[in-house]
Amino acid sequence: MTNKKNSSFKLVMIITVLIFAALSAAVILNNKSSETDKDISYDKQPSIEGQPTLGDPDAPVTVVEFADFKCPACKSWSETFFPQLMEDYVDKGDVKISFVHVLFHGDESKLGSLAAEAVYKQSPESYWTFNKELFKAQPTNADHDALWLTMDLINEIASSIPGINLEQLEKDMQDQSVIDEVNKDSKLVEEFKVELTPSIMVNGTMLEDPFDYEKIKSLIDDALKGKDK
Repeated sequence: MTNKKNSSFKLVMIITVLIFAALSAAVILNNKSSETDKDISYDKQPSIEGQPTLGDPDAPVTVVEFADFKCPACKSWSETFFPQLMEDYVDKGDVKISFVHVLFHGDESKLGSLAAEAVYKQSPESYWTFNKELFKAQPTNADHDALWLTMDLINEIASSIPGINLEQLEKDMQDQSVIDEVNKDSKLVEEFKVELTPSIMVNGTMLEDPFDYEKIKSLIDDALKGKDK
């Protein structure tokens, strides 16, 4: 009798363990499935009217980059993926890319954004050079709170770009129209619930991982195929 009871007890325990393992596996697989597709699709994409934009205005795909000049991850994206996106799609006329300034790191973020908007007002064709050089000037592995984005640095970068008048630049940084452009960007950040920088949108889809370049390519390629149908 004792052996039979022990055998029955062992059988029940084995079955219980197997059921628990199966349920655990199901939960893990379900979580993995949901974690791999947390991109958010919006009914509309941010308006790029008046935004710094590169590429053919009639390009069928729009990429919007939300970024902060004080953000180390944004520097990395700008120096790694931006050139690749240009080579793969923008230069071929398939994609246009727009930039939205984010002010997550305080006064320096705002100063850099005002300067960038002032450059754009004075010389739109010089904007992307200024954008690139400002990210380049960010110290490698800089702390978010490290003081480096100053008016002296802005003037140094702007003076290296042909056609930028430094006196006019400083005036424009205090002009209400430039301030309004920075405020407009902040409203877009709120509207599209941007919480991390960089954030990348492809035709209205916000990527969970902006560094997943294969996913960026996939979204672009799918949009281009849809256009050809």
